[in-house]
Amino acid sequence: MIRTCRHCQQKNRVPAARLGSPANCGKCKQPLGPLAEPVDVDPVTFDEVLRDSRLPVLVDFWAAWCGPCRTAAPEVARTAAGMAGKAVVLKVDTERYPEIAARYGVQGIPNFVVLKNGVVRFQQAGVARHTDMQRWLEDAGKPG
Repeated sequence: MIRTCRHCQQKNRVPAARLGSPANCGKCKQPLGPLAEPVDVDPVTFDEVLRDSRLPVLVDFWAAWCGPCRTAAPEVARTAAGMAGKAVVLKVDTERYPEIAARYGVQGIPNFVVLKNGVVRFQQAGVARHTDMQRWLEDAGKPG
């Protein structure tokens, strides 16, 4: 996954397996900090994160034309900020990547899927509050 340093704007490749670990910018050596925002992903990055991340992953399936998706976006962003270092939040544009949405049977958006080690732990269509999303991720991160 490519992360941009907020200090020097250098793009840094961070392996999905290390998204929960501290990392420094390769150029200025400043800490990148935990991933605290939703990441728009393409199929390659999506598959890499699901395959390699040790953290629970929340996927927001959305589209630009979708009013409820725009309503949910701030809640998704709050979830990413609140779960920084404990979970990864991805956004998949269903207009650009319908094949990813099809894998999870997404028929209505917004649609939220929580995965751990590539396995679906929870799925819900419709707008949700960030407190619910955080609870889903916390439950997915529990052992067992």
